Amino acid sequence: MTPWSRAPKYFAQPQVVDGVRFASKKEAKRWGELQLLARVGAITNLRRQVVFPLHAPGPDGAPVFVASYIADAEYYEEPGGRIVEDVKGVKTPVYTLKRRWMAAEYGITIREV
Repeated sequence: MTPWSRAPKYFAQPQVVDGVRFASKKEAKRWGELQLLARVGAITNLRRQVVFPLHAPGPDGAPVFVASYIADAEYYEEPGGRIVEDVKGVKTPVYTLKRRWMAAEYGITIREV
């Protein structure tokens, strides 16, 4: 670490695996587990860093973009269907708000690992 750099937020240690940067060791480990599950066919359509736009009603009632939620992973499993997953060490107030917003706007319950 250089003298002018800071420690990572919430002390997560970024990790690079196969040229892919992850925010934490825990996230990198989970991605490896998900890739293994995809290889054996337990899950399908595995994607990482999936962006979900979050909207609120504007003055005229039309949806207005407010923010984005970026999921660590999205995949499909049987019989559960679509899974949106987030690897969490610390549940910040912003994350808690976006989790509730995802449920309200998309009907998606985020699976926390």
